[in-house]
Amino acid sequence: MIHLIKLAVGCDGIDALKTFQAARLAAFGHVFHLTRAVPKRADELTEDGSIYWVIKGFITARQRVLDVQRDWDEEGRPRCRLILDAEVISVESRAMKPFQGWRYLPPDSAPRDRRPGEQEPPPEMAAELRALGLI
Repeated sequence: MIHLIKLAVGCDGIDALKTFQAARLAAFGHVFHLTRAVPKRADELTEDGSIYWVIKGFITARQRVLDVQRDWDEEGRPRCRLILDAEVISVESRAMKPFQGWRYLPPDSAPRDRRPGEQEPPPEMAAELRALGLI
C-alpha cells in the first residue's frame, strides 16, 4: 500500500474541501480528482491507499483512493482520474512546504487520523506546540 499527498489549491480549510467534494458527488455521482500524471504504483494506491490533502501549508485531511482511471481533457490530452471515497477524514495536522503535482507518501510517514470528536488547535498553533513537545 502507498498513499499520495497533494496540495488542495484554493481551499481555505477542511470545510471548504468537504463542500467542494459534496458538490462533485452531487454533480457527477462520484468524487474524483483529475491530474496529468498516472501513478505508476496505482495497484498499491488502490489497496487501501489515500490521498492526503495539504490545506494552507498543513496536511489536514485524507480520502481513500478507490480507483485510478485513464481519462482525457476537453482538448484530448491524457489525464488521470482518481476516484475517491466521499468521506473526508480529518488527520493530525502537519506542516508541509509547497510542491507541484503530487508525491507518494509511505504509510509509516502518514499522519494519524483524528478520533471522532477529537479537537485540535489551529494548524499553526498545533505545529508550534508539537515542535515544543507539548502535544
